[in-house]
Amino acid sequence: MLPGQHCSKNFSIREAREIVKDLFAPNAAIYWSDFLLSIGLGMFCFWMVRLAAPFSPAQVASYVVCCLALYRAALFIHELVHLRGGTFGAFRVAWNVLFGVPFLMPSFLYYTHLAHHARKHYATRDDGEYLPLGAGPPRDILLYLCQPLLIPLLAVLRFAIFTPIAWISPGFRRFVHRRASSMVMDPSYVRPLPTRGELRLWRLQEAACFVFAVVAAALLWSGRLPWTLPLQGYLTAVFVIMLNHVRTLGAHRFRHQGEELSFVDQLLDSVNYPNHPLIAGLWGPVGLRFHGLHHLFPSLPYHALAEAHRRLMRELPADSPYRQTECPSLRIALVELWRNSRQASVGVRNSRGTRNVPSPTGPLTTNH
Repeated sequence: MLPGQHCSKNFSIREAREIVKDLFAPNAAIYWSDFLLSIGLGMFCFWMVRLAAPFSPAQVASYVVCCLALYRAALFIHELVHLRGGTFGAFRVAWNVLFGVPFLMPSFLYYTHLAHHARKHYATRDDGEYLPLGAGPPRDILLYLCQPLLIPLLAVLRFAIFTPIAWISPGFRRFVHRRASSMVMDPSYVRPLPTRGELRLWRLQEAACFVFAVVAAALLWSGRLPWTLPLQGYLTAVFVIMLNHVRTLGAHRFRHQGEELSFVDQLLDSVNYPNHPLIAGLWGPVGLRFHGLHHLFPSLPYHALAEAHRRLMRELPADSPYRQTECPSLRIALVELWRNSRQASVGVRNSRGTRNVPSPTGPLTTNH
């Protein structure tokens, strides 16, 4: 919420749902065409990067378009998690076959996202997608932005090395399932062990990723694939993951340090970016620029979010807390996050200095 703004703490989900009740049906044609065009354009430009002269404008342009298109294709994993179970079966398989497995990013890794939407889990230690970056030192933000350099390498380690060991070692399997099977912000997050039904899907997707990694390694070793290909893949992955990390920094205000939040407080901690749809659609594709709205109605399909936001802003009461979820731009949100982090860090140092306590050498911690 911006300084000086006030809103009512009363919020009627029933009233908001009534405004958008006709928008909850996902359109399969939109999902299929959008995803296939994104993955097709991304792979075409990936190949064009290899054909263009090194560091030429054509190569740079192909690289950027490739990364943006693959980024959009990747973020359909977010929709898979929120689509009603038992629906879009063919689309789920196609996404994993065309993207999840080749990019070592199978969809089972992301189902921890559902805990992020549970009111009792949001922003607590049980939410792997939340860090108190706005209430901690700026170095925590910088460390978070270093993760994309390691994640592609960790993905190869997870599916090429850890997977076969986990198949034969129950103890190591528990470690991998709890500590190395989640797409989250918090590296210390511990995932609950899968149920028997979930484990069958995990093993199928793990096996597919392992086979893909082994075949790719064999083709590289035999000389049938050039060794420049993994480097290009790494640089593409780093760009895509970094863009997603920056987007994530603007998804919430990240001021909470483990306390359980009310639904309205959770809503006010989330952000919408309705302005500049073309630019915002590049860094926040597949509806993710409407993150506040997504936390209000997680089952709204991505293609309905812009219309739903317009209706809610038009028809909700003037003091509705939903109106405070808007931010003019991602840049403003990132500047605010950095400013809050610096102020929090200075406040902690001043407080400790007043009590004649040495400054901490590590990030702020919270007892949950």
